Amino acid sequence: MGTLKRYLIERDILGIGDFSATELCGAARASNQALNALGTVIQWQHSYVAEDKTFCIYLADSLETIRRHSELSGIPFTKITEIPGIIDPLTANY
Repeated sequence: MGTLKRYLIERDILGIGDFSATELCGAARASNQALNALGTVIQWQHSYVAEDKTFCIYLADSLETIRRHSELSGIPFTKITEIPGIIDPLTANY
């Protein structure tokens, strides 16, 4: 396995903020099945669910792997952004 990069995947999904736990479970299950098919070149960290959008954090070896995950899971993306670094409150301690 090569180096994994961090990606933010934005997905415009009308009304997702009102989805039931069962509906969200179905989406997570579809994502997990795609992850299993792709192997160790991709990892789902977590997702934020907003009114009509999700923001998903994934680690992957390439942008193409993220696109392939979307195809396999049936969950379309709106935008994919590579995240080369992060800052948080601990950054202020340097």
